[in-house]
Amino acid sequence: MIRCPNCNSSDIGKIGANQYYCWDCFVELSVSGDEITSIYQVEEDGTLDSLNDLFFETESDPGSIQSNL
Repeated sequence: MIRCPNCNSSDIGKIGANQYYCWDCFVELSVSGDEITSIYQVEEDGTLDSLNDLFFETESDPGSIQSNL
């Protein structure tokens, strides 16, 4: 089961191929294999703001966060 790296919730829904959404803290996750590759905050107007700088060393090299799929 995938857990949100932002709030540690398991209330995650699949919204597309390799994309998930946390219903507790409103972040969108992009996943490749068993690693989270991108994290975005969904704003009220529907735009996405990257949170990669908070979870990864650099945006160009996201590294890995295990998603426990």
